[in-house]
Amino acid sequence: MPALAFLSLLQFLIALDVTVVNVALPSIGAQFDAPTASLSWVVTGYTLVGGGLLLLGGRITDLLGRRRMFLLGAAVFALASLAAGLAPNLPTLVAARFAQGAGEALASPAAMSLIALLFPGPAERAKALGVWGAISSGGLVAGVLLSGVITELLHWRWIFGINVPLVALVLLATPRLLPADGRRERAGRLDLPGAALLTAGPLALVYGVVESSPAVVGAGVLLLAAFVAVEARTRNPLVPLAFFRHRVRAVANAVTVLLSAALSTSFFLLTLYMQDVLGMGPLQAGLAFLPFCAALFLAIAQVSRLIGALGPKYTALVGLAFTAAGLAWLARLPDEGTYVVDVLPGMAGIAAGMGIGLIALQNAALHGVTEDDAGTAAGVQRSVDQLGGALGLAVLVGVAAGAGGVDGFRTAFLSALVGVAAAAVGLLLAAPGRTDERT
Repeated sequence: MPALAFLSLLQFLIALDVTVVNVALPSIGAQFDAPTASLSWVVTGYTLVGGGLLLLGGRITDLLGRRRMFLLGAAVFALASLAAGLAPNLPTLVAARFAQGAGEALASPAAMSLIALLFPGPAERAKALGVWGAISSGGLVAGVLLSGVITELLHWRWIFGINVPLVALVLLATPRLLPADGRRERAGRLDLPGAALLTAGPLALVYGVVESSPAVVGAGVLLLAAFVAVEARTRNPLVPLAFFRHRVRAVANAVTVLLSAALSTSFFLLTLYMQDVLGMGPLQAGLAFLPFCAALFLAIAQVSRLIGALGPKYTALVGLAFTAAGLAWLARLPDEGTYVVDVLPGMAGIAAGMGIGLIALQNAALHGVTEDDAGTAAGVQRSVDQLGGALGLAVLVGVAAGAGGVDGFRTAFLSALVGVAAAAVGLLLAAPGRTDERT
């Protein structure tokens, strides 16, 4: 339906901006004379702020209206993209990336909860989330390719500028395709302290890992512990802790953290391996992800059928199995390898695992949602997805850097494999079976 197309278009752009800066970072650093450590915040700042505020965005969506918050988030994202494209220095660019994350935190859970309510049946919801997930995942892959093309043929600033007209199209079309929000009952205060702690905690963790500072890592842990304490005591929590007593949702979100950590790290490391070890240029490395995209879409095309036959739990396990196979293949990367033999098979396995596993987990994370908590459930799922990816990237890239050279790539992929295996075991033991998932 047209509404799904425009909801998915904005999610495509949101996902695109996760990876579109990677190939452009050297050009950005050269223009602003910035060190690599500072440039890393152009990537992680966006995902961490977005992930940290997604729960607040989900809660605001439930309280103030889904269409309303989708449009507001899209407008913030467009304005922040314009600011990033015009940034005169690195601090302004990083601040604009933070603002892009804030726009995502409003728009993404609103879109996901709109899909959950527009398609209430299990089969049609699986198909709709499959389309939404396919387009979102395609944005991650397209970002790598477009970054090289735009940076080489135009200028790095245009990687942000292309968002503006496309989001404007979404803003014009959405009010005509989605019904207006109904009247909302007056609600209590928003949990702004919880949102601040959930954003600051992961930021401190990642900063501490990147800078090898145990004190900052410890501060991040304390901030997250304070978040749990605040949620337990406040009258209007960002997410009620009782929400996690729903076993299907709790397990799905926990597994999403580990799977997202493995996927985001694999994506980053494969880009480095193909350029640093195989000698590919930026554009060639981007084109090398086209088979990844093809395998991803082929896998996504089967998700709704698999969920109908196996249920979300066993479909997610199929996705984890594909991911583990791909990681196992990449954990043996040679010092002098080839793309076709040493990279492509593992890339295909990870793509299939991503397409099947994440969408099955999204379905499980939205299990049993109602009009009152659909936005919260969507916010939790998107938040753990992004925060898991950002934290996993910081930890596993640190592992790779510590080992050094190709040994570092192998060690990081092996560590990711252990995490995915642990996720599979936890899902197998903790989550209910297909019959329970339908109740």
